[in-house]
Amino acid sequence: MKFKTNFNTKQMPEATASREQTWHILIVDDEIAIHQISRLVLARKQVLGRPLQLHSAMSAAEARELLGGDTEFAMAFIDVVMEQDDAGLTLVDWIRNELKNSTIRLILRTGQAGLAPEDQVITRYDINDYKTKTELTAQKLVTAVYTAIRGYRDIVTIQRSLEAFRRLIECSTDILKIRDLSKFASAALANLLSLMDMDSSALYIVRREKNFYQEEQEVALASCGRFDTDSNGADLPQTVRNRIDNAFRNGKSSNENGIFVGVFATSQDTSSVLYIEYNEHSEGFNSSLAELFANNLALVLESLVTHAQQEQTQHELMYIVGDAIEARSKETGSHVKRVSLLCELIAEKLGLPPSFVHAIKIAAPLHDIGKVTTPEAILHKPGPLDPEEWAIMQSHATVGGSLLSRSSLPIARMGATLARYHHECWDGSGYPEGLKGKDIPMEARIMALVDVFDALGSKRSYKTPWPAAKIRAYLLEQSGKKFDPSLVQVLLDNFDLCQEVRRRYPDY
Repeated sequence: MKFKTNFNTKQMPEATASREQTWHILIVDDEIAIHQISRLVLARKQVLGRPLQLHSAMSAAEARELLGGDTEFAMAFIDVVMEQDDAGLTLVDWIRNELKNSTIRLILRTGQAGLAPEDQVITRYDINDYKTKTELTAQKLVTAVYTAIRGYRDIVTIQRSLEAFRRLIECSTDILKIRDLSKFASAALANLLSLMDMDSSALYIVRREKNFYQEEQEVALASCGRFDTDSNGADLPQTVRNRIDNAFRNGKSSNENGIFVGVFATSQDTSSVLYIEYNEHSEGFNSSLAELFANNLALVLESLVTHAQQEQTQHELMYIVGDAIEARSKETGSHVKRVSLLCELIAEKLGLPPSFVHAIKIAAPLHDIGKVTTPEAILHKPGPLDPEEWAIMQSHATVGGSLLSRSSLPIARMGATLARYHHECWDGSGYPEGLKGKDIPMEARIMALVDVFDALGSKRSYKTPWPAAKIRAYLLEQSGKKFDPSLVQVLLDNFDLCQEVRRRYPDY
C-alpha cells in the first residue's frame, strides 16, 4: 500500500538560484520518502557547472500545474502508480502530446513493475528511461541525472540552432530591404541577439577608415542596450572606449568576463569593431556565431558605406555643378539645394515610388545644365531679350537634355528629362516641344512648379523676394495654365513645409 502524506510540495524548492543558471528537476511521486532521499542524494550536486533545483509534486495533477508554469524543467522522475494505477503513464502522454514538450527528459520509476511491464511501457510511451525504485541506488540516481541533463542540453542546443536558422531566414530579407545604413546596422544587431536567444546590456559597432591622406575617421554605425543613444559614441564609458581602441590598435578579438570585442578588417584601410556585454553564465552567447555574423555584417556594411559615400559624392557634385551654373547666371544662393529638396518633398506627398523620389532629388540640380552653352552676354543682359536672343536662351533646355541623354544611368536619364522639359507648360504654351498636360513627364511638371516657386521667393537682380501671399496667388492664377493643377494643390497644401525648406537653406 502507498504511504499517503500532506507533504507540501510548493514549500520544497532548493536554495534560490536564477533560472538561467539552474537545472530544474521535477520529482513526481506520492511517497514522501522518495522526495527526501532524492534531495539528500542530489544536495549540492552540480551538473555542467550549474546547480540543481528540485521541485516536488505528490500527484500527477500537481505535476501538471508545475509543468504548465514558467519553469523550464530539464528532467522529471515520474512514479507510475499514484492517484490511479496509470497516473504516471497518463502524465507522460499529457506532457508529450498535449503540453507539446519534447525537450524535457522523462524517467519513469515504479515500485510495482508488474502493473506496467517495461517492454510495453517503453514501446508505447515517449520516455527516456524506465527504472524500478530498487534499481536507483544513490550512484545510479546521480548517473541518471547527469545523462538526462546532458541529453536535455543537446536537444535544447539543436532546437535553438534550428530556431535561429529559421529566424535568420525570416529576418534576412527584411533587413536587406533597409536602405538607411544606421537602421540596417541596428536591425542586424537586434537580430544577432535574437539568433543567440540572449539579452545584452550593451551592444555597439563602430567603423574606422583611413583615406589616402592617412586621415582617420570613426563612425558609430549602431548600438543597443545602454549604448542606444544619438551621441555617436561620445558618451561611451572610458573603459569601453579603451577596449574598442585596443581592438582597433591590436587587430585582435577577445572574449572574457562577459565582454566580447570582435575586430573585423574589411580592407587595408577600413575595419569595424563589435562590442558586446552579455551574461557570462548564459548558454545563449556563442562567440563563434558572433564572430561569423559580425564578420559578414562588417562586409555588408562596408559595401553599404562605400555605396553611401559614392552616392553622397555624386549628390554633392550635382549641387556643385548646379551652383556653378547659377553663379554663371550671376545668381548666387542655395537655389539648387532647395529645388532638390522641394522636388523630393512634392514627390513624396504625391506618393510616388521611393526610387522616383530618390532619383528626382539627386537629378534636380542639373535642370539648367544646358545654360553652360548660353553666351554670357545673353545670360547677363539687363533688359529684355530680342527674338534671336530668346531663341538662344530657350535652346538651353534642348542642349541640357542632349548632354545628359548620353548616359544610360537612371539618374542621368531623369536629369535629361528635367533639363529638356522643365519649361513646358500644362496648357501647351511652353518650350521646346510645346507638350501639353500629362504628355509632359511627371518629373518635369514637378520641377517646373518647384523652380518657379523658389525663384519667386528669392532675390534676383531684377526683383525682390515676393511675399507668401503673392506667391500663393500667382500659383493659383497659373494653375491649369503654366502648372499641373493637381501639383499646385499639393504644394499649397504643404506650403508651410516648402517655406521651411527655404528658411533652412537661405541665399548667401
